[in-house]
Amino acid sequence: MLDSLSARLTAIFDRLGGQGRLSEENIQEALREVRVALLEADVNFKVVRGFIDRVKVRAVGQDVLKSLTPAQQVVKVVHDELVELLGGSGHRLAPAAHPPTVVMLIGLQGSGKTTTAAKLARLYAKQGQHPILAAADTYRPAAQDQLKTLGAQLDVPVVDDGRTPVEICRAALESAAARGLTPLILDTAGRLHIDETMLDELKQIRAAVKPHHVLLVVDAMTGQDAVTVADRFNQAVGIDAVILTKMDGDSRGGAALSVRHVTGRPIAFVGMGEKTDALEPFHPDRLASRILGMGDIVSLVEKAQQNVDQAQAEEMVRKLREETFTLEDFRAQLKQVRALGPLDQVMGMLPFGKMLKGAPKELSGEQADLDRFEAIICSMTPGERRNPEVINGSRRQRIARGSGSSVQDVNRLLKQFAQLKKMMKQFKSMEGRLGKLKGLGGFPMPRG
Repeated sequence: MLDSLSARLTAIFDRLGGQGRLSEENIQEALREVRVALLEADVNFKVVRGFIDRVKVRAVGQDVLKSLTPAQQVVKVVHDELVELLGGSGHRLAPAAHPPTVVMLIGLQGSGKTTTAAKLARLYAKQGQHPILAAADTYRPAAQDQLKTLGAQLDVPVVDDGRTPVEICRAALESAAARGLTPLILDTAGRLHIDETMLDELKQIRAAVKPHHVLLVVDAMTGQDAVTVADRFNQAVGIDAVILTKMDGDSRGGAALSVRHVTGRPIAFVGMGEKTDALEPFHPDRLASRILGMGDIVSLVEKAQQNVDQAQAEEMVRKLREETFTLEDFRAQLKQVRALGPLDQVMGMLPFGKMLKGAPKELSGEQADLDRFEAIICSMTPGERRNPEVINGSRRQRIARGSGSSVQDVNRLLKQFAQLKKMMKQFKSMEGRLGKLKGLGGFPMPRG
């Protein structure tokens, strides 16, 4: 999501940077293009108008026009205003002074509330807390069964005792207090559209259990409707923050840039996939950097720290240096890369990483390639993995049939593996030459 907006803005600022000294006229022209790009991304028109007006005031100031790098200054102005538009600093849910902390999820049917409740529980559990879920959606068929299934997968208790949603939430609050569990996450019912019956029920639940945080779950792929829904819920029930789901989708994504401004409520989390680990705290500065093609190295490092086995990584480095790295090790590395998430998301976190999407297929690192490569390696014998030089034409055909791929795919994998080993030999020889310089009184060698 927002890839098309990112590409448009990057192209606009690239052209602006090629104009040398900037004037008020060419900045105005660039901002007109920015306005069109934002509107095409489905950003609310009132939000766009205010955003462009604020950027214009700052971008045509003397500090920018007289700067040695005016184009970069304009980009910085746009970045700062994007961060402010998205909420400035990130919003975090403060724990209650007297547990359990009660988190109430509300939203339309289909927005992903039930899955989000499980994702939120998993996030809290990873932080060392002991969450509990309340299955208060008694209307959607199998909604309670879905939450209980997710709860069982996460080893998180689910309460569904009671005939009405209010009774279920009360019972869950009593259970959480008695068992010392926190936070309590309420999965409430939604409708296909906002109606007074649903709003009245949400008000009753809010009055009965007095939640510390009311979070509106919004499907980011619904565009401007998401902003309208958020505004209506905020006025009728009152919300503290927003969770945007399906941010990994391919829609225009303008809701992310509009909902905070329209409701006055911050975005707390974003859903980046269907799995229960695909919920991330929202960082306005990081999203702004990604929109402008600057990447998000901090989030990438955090993902790596959570998913990459440090000891295994160090063992791989040792094998590469000693030239004992095999296709079995290569498969283990592929698994670690896949653990970071879909590669288009990972590439989006790299500065100007989206440019790589236009590269040849073997360089773009598509997710399908990783799956295919792993299947190919699994189709090899242990001896072939240790010594791929023995893989002749007939073996390649057998491996291709066994992995459901083509001989060309097998050749491509073997070629990339050979290139990797060749590259590591070059690094090793370079390291040796640097070591000689060290012995001659040169610079110190880095360790590791």
